[in-house]
Amino acid sequence: MNQADAWERSYWSWEVLFAVAYAATAVLVLVNDGSAAAKIVAEAALGAIAIGYLSVGRRVVHGEDNETARVVAAVALIALSATAILASTTASFVLFVACPLVFMLLELRPGIVATTLLILLEPVSAVLNGGWDNQLLSVLLPMTAILIVFSVLAGKFTSDVLRQSRARAELIRELESSQAEVARLSREAGTAAERERLAREIHDTLAQGFTSIITLTQAIESELDTNLSAVRKHLALAGRTARENLAEARAMVAALAPSDLATGSLPEAVQRQADRLAEEIGVPVECEVDDALPPLSTAVEVVLLRAVQEALSNVRKHSGATLVRVRMSAVDGAIRLRVEDNGCGFTPDADGAGFGLRGMRSRAEQVGGTLAVRTGANGGTELELEVPA
Repeated sequence: MNQADAWERSYWSWEVLFAVAYAATAVLVLVNDGSAAAKIVAEAALGAIAIGYLSVGRRVVHGEDNETARVVAAVALIALSATAILASTTASFVLFVACPLVFMLLELRPGIVATTLLILLEPVSAVLNGGWDNQLLSVLLPMTAILIVFSVLAGKFTSDVLRQSRARAELIRELESSQAEVARLSREAGTAAERERLAREIHDTLAQGFTSIITLTQAIESELDTNLSAVRKHLALAGRTARENLAEARAMVAALAPSDLATGSLPEAVQRQADRLAEEIGVPVECEVDDALPPLSTAVEVVLLRAVQEALSNVRKHSGATLVRVRMSAVDGAIRLRVEDNGCGFTPDADGAGFGLRGMRSRAEQVGGTLAVRTGANGGTELELEVPA
């Protein structure tokens, strides 16, 4: 956007004034008494002003930011106007064109000086062309004073309008630049958020599934020569885990809800997670989910299920527990999930050190929930998540 855009809607009125004032001045000079040579000089100067404005000046006034070009155009305009006025006093009507143009080209103070000098040329021209006895002087002198005052006021108005237009144009340019920067940062933030979401999804699903498969594979290796029934059981569980991992990967690619939720309810999905852990590590896993859970949004269900998966994964990898309890209930307009074990306990200094805990806490905050992980009253670890229902 250039400075002309701010006053484009009213710029046509200036061009109408220019055309009318120029035509009237040229006609008056032509019909006025005076020598042919003076008329030729005045008309030539007026013609040069019109041609210069249409060919170069209009572009400079309308949008040229080159200060040198503005000064050169102003000097040429002043010289041609002075030539026309000094050649024929009647050509002073060109001031209706020249004065506004001077203020469009120059800053306020030099514009005031230039237009004042041009206006003073009118009585000077009357003296040169008619002597001190010229009857026009009695009218021109007071008119000159009035014109100077009017020119200063009109020039200040014009300069203020142009200055405000330039300021608005600059502000718009800065705003557009800021909007582009905001859009870029928004895209980068969205990309980072999506990466974090995918990292959590992979950690909470695929990574845990692969960990389970590795654990089962190690168990198969140790039992291969001694307990074929256990090997078959572990192979079946490994195959089921691999299929579930594949389903999770497909759901992730399709940006769907977790596959456990897509094929059943939240209580069923939590129960399956508990049963899987019991099968994998061979310890009792007590799972209790209230039958009176209110309807939950998909986002809240995902947070609860992922928290169960992460908590049970930590039990599998770190706790050495012989008993695990999973409890989900509705409490005072919220859903509370508690996962307890009687394992080696939880070190407070490690809170937030692992990606899994950070991911759980981040998920909880996204739905307005809270997460607490602590050592239980009788040892072991206790995880408590509370989210709005």
